[in-house]
Amino acid sequence: MSEIRIRKRHRLREKEVRVLEDEIKQRLGIEQLFGQNVAVDRAEGPEFDVIYVNNEILGLVYEDKAFLSVRGLLKYPASKYGITVDMGAVPFVTKGADIMGPGITDADPEIVPGDLVWIKDVKNGVPLAVGQALISGEQMSSKSPGKAIKNIHHVTDKLWKAGED
Repeated sequence: MSEIRIRKRHRLREKEVRVLEDEIKQRLGIEQLFGQNVAVDRAEGPEFDVIYVNNEILGLVYEDKAFLSVRGLLKYPASKYGITVDMGAVPFVTKGADIMGPGITDADPEIVPGDLVWIKDVKNGVPLAVGQALISGEQMSSKSPGKAIKNIHHVTDKLWKAGED
């Protein structure tokens, strides 16, 4: 198992959990999240903070923006801020490569540069990665050349592997 370096893990109060939950639900268009009487912890990771829900890493906080991890997206399907890539891009995305404009087949038009987004493949619609938009959703849909999304978390990375034990 690959180890992710976690520091300063602490339990969140109910009010903090509600604020975090509301932010993620609003951002991703999710109806129900986490549920009642769950243990939610936040810890510092190397590139971003991670959110544990009942000892499972289901979220992250990147540049003060809360978002679900790939495992979280699998558990709580999102309806907003999604990017679809063609099957040719999948092997690169799952190895941590940034997402290039020509590989994008569809993007949420609400996306603005700096937003956190989730990436899925065109065939299965399964979440593959979480990234930060470098251009708008409309520019992504028009397949503009160059980098469109900075990949910050993906299947096969240390955060993903931390949940496999």
